[in-house]
Amino acid sequence: MNEPRNWLEPIAGGTRVAALGVLLSVGAAWGQLTEKAPEELTDVGIEEHLDAVLPLELTFRDETGQEVALGSFFRAGHPVVLNLVYFDCPMLCNVFLDGFTASLQDLDWTPGQEFEVVTVSIDPEDDAAGALKKRERYVEVLGRPEAAQGWHFLTGSQENITALANAVGFRYRLDDMSGEYQHTTAIFLATPEGRLSRYLYGVQFDPRTLRLSLVEASDGRIGTATDQILLFCFSYDHTAGRYGPAAMNLMRAFGALCVVALGSFIALNVRRESRRKSAVTLGA
Repeated sequence: MNEPRNWLEPIAGGTRVAALGVLLSVGAAWGQLTEKAPEELTDVGIEEHLDAVLPLELTFRDETGQEVALGSFFRAGHPVVLNLVYFDCPMLCNVFLDGFTASLQDLDWTPGQEFEVVTVSIDPEDDAAGALKKRERYVEVLGRPEAAQGWHFLTGSQENITALANAVGFRYRLDDMSGEYQHTTAIFLATPEGRLSRYLYGVQFDPRTLRLSLVEASDGRIGTATDQILLFCFSYDHTAGRYGPAAMNLMRAFGALCVVALGSFIALNVRRESRRKSAVTLGA
């Protein structure tokens, strides 16, 4: 399968993402002006199914053509990042995968070690050869050969693709005239048990948001003590698409620090007073 031509290829990665952002912004502005989405996009979008259980029994084919169950990529302590693309996509999928890979480069975690990445094609015509080519390309761009064991590119039947898309609320459609799929982009984070825990939208993702989303999805089984503190003090802001300060938790944390500080101050003064009295007694 030939690698699809990407009309944004001559543009540098960061500029490419910025260019797409401008296009998406123009589209959003047009939608506000017309107050009605274009007819061809009425069935395209994402409906969040938070806490829904993924159909882990669904089977797909991996890069070697071997049939595998979706559930085989879920294991204890390892959250899963799921995304839906198609390999012959002329623009958006490539921009998304480029941006997602750039976000992974900013993480000090690697697919296959702390978490898994599962990329599923929505095109039933895509095959294992195309999946292997995609994996090789993006693992090379990531710059971590070991990630090949934890980033999986899957293909499958229309029935199973539709079932998975419905489970995560991913709505897309095939344009009969162009033969291309119309869709949006997002990553779906799932717990090791297969429950959807977070949706992150766009073509590139804030490293801290991605990291905290993975920590949250793992129920604290990955990450540092600092990550746990950040999750306590920050909550996910759906409107902003990132973690923002949680006022109540910050107040509780500040109150706890005040109690600890006051307790330390009292204990220090008690010890000083005790030493002073002992010194006076010995002097007498």
